[in-house]
Amino acid sequence: MDILIRSTPAEVAIAAADIFVRYANAGATLGLATGSTPVAMYQELTARYERQEVSFARSRAFLLDEYVGLARSHEQSYYSTIRRVFTSHVDFIDELVQSPEGDAADSDRAAAAYDQAIRHAGGIDIQLLGIGGNGHIGFNEPSSSLQSRTRLETLHPRTVQDNARFFENTDSVPRYALTQGLGTISEARHLLLLATGTEKSSAVRDMVEGPLSAHCPASVLQLHPRATVILDEDAASQLEDYEYYRFVDEHRPH
Repeated sequence: MDILIRSTPAEVAIAAADIFVRYANAGATLGLATGSTPVAMYQELTARYERQEVSFARSRAFLLDEYVGLARSHEQSYYSTIRRVFTSHVDFIDELVQSPEGDAADSDRAAAAYDQAIRHAGGIDIQLLGIGGNGHIGFNEPSSSLQSRTRLETLHPRTVQDNARFFENTDSVPRYALTQGLGTISEARHLLLLATGTEKSSAVRDMVEGPLSAHCPASVLQLHPRATVILDEDAASQLEDYEYYRFVDEHRPH
């Protein structure tokens, strides 16, 4: 993994946008994530679009996951969220921004169809990721197979609690989701994971320096030939080799 440590979340967003712009301007297939962490990067990309520095008109996008049981029109569905925070503000072709069908009658069939749609599109060129406090990526909770495909997943109680801030209360949070599996995610040509804040520091430590383990699903990035992890100082604070990562980053050839 390439570990980039920046002083603030705003600097994390800028560094991530620098990478994403290159792919978008090349008309790449983009894997998008929702949640709080990517929002600053999406805002940075929107600002660059308004300055005519980037275009998404030749790109298509696939979302990581979707709640089961929410209609696409629900404000907390990821179909709606990604449009509200990002894609409707730039020049994406809307029908090319795809997400799992969380309100499908047959979740297993919808999951398989989504996995196939990604393959049919030629795969994802760059997949944006966040990390949960328990080490999940997408909604791949601890114990997920490192080779799993897009599927129905039961949300961990910690994930439900973490996501309750987006709903009226904890009881309103869906308990199931359709998520790209760890095997599906790993097929993307470039993985870009962002993490900010001290609440992510232990998960980041386990992902980067811990053993490869289903206990920390994000540790699957250790196997990927091109994974970039961008952290603020708080998220990086528990890394044993913090100073080494800073040195490597500062002396990286350009």
